[in-house]
Amino acid sequence: MTVRALAVDFGGTLAQPGPSPDGATVAQTLKELENTVVPEGFAAAFEDAARQVRQEDRSRGVQSPFAEQLARAARRCAAVIPDPQAATEAVFTAVPDAFVDTRSAATLRRLHVSGLVCVLACDTQRPETVRRRTLRAAGIEDCFDALVLSSTLGVRKPHPRFYDTVVERAGCPAAEIVFVGDTPAKDAIGPYEHGMRAVLITSGPRPDGLPAPVGVIGDFTELPAYLEALDD
Repeated sequence: MTVRALAVDFGGTLAQPGPSPDGATVAQTLKELENTVVPEGFAAAFEDAARQVRQEDRSRGVQSPFAEQLARAARRCAAVIPDPQAATEAVFTAVPDAFVDTRSAATLRRLHVSGLVCVLACDTQRPETVRRRTLRAAGIEDCFDALVLSSTLGVRKPHPRFYDTVVERAGCPAAEIVFVGDTPAKDAIGPYEHGMRAVLITSGPRPDGLPAPVGVIGDFTELPAYLEALDD
């Protein structure tokens, strides 16, 4: 069976997820920006706004810009954030991104060198510039032919538009793409129902309800052997 492209999740697949920004960190970061006014109640206002936005996004399958969380918090406590985009970049520079596993990075490079088109396909609050910086630091930015990020696209997995974009960026039919990740609904069932093949990464038993054609491996480093077996 022909496999021409990989769609690869990030946190939990290639990397250990980084922390979400907390109110205190966001407040301290914004105070250092020019012309920004951060009242004492901003940290608590941000925590409330972030919780509300996350709940709304998950119920609708979308990804609001991080700047929306900042704007809501600002309205609640009369903060002044003149450049929300610059503020977003500053926050995600102060808050560590995910740590890329070196063995997984080497495996990804091996797969890319073999000729597979590789698409990073993940849900994230972080802007593309921040995620690219993380990939560059791990030495794998050049391994990705395209990035499909919920923060840029505006929708989260398993929204159909997310998978449509993955197929478009991969540049080949859905049936020739293998989607690999660690979340059953978003990285296995969703892609499979969208016509792609899928491989779930899990350290536990095969989850109930997982379609029979979906593969299961214990770690991203096992993916080359799994793909080789598809050709047997």
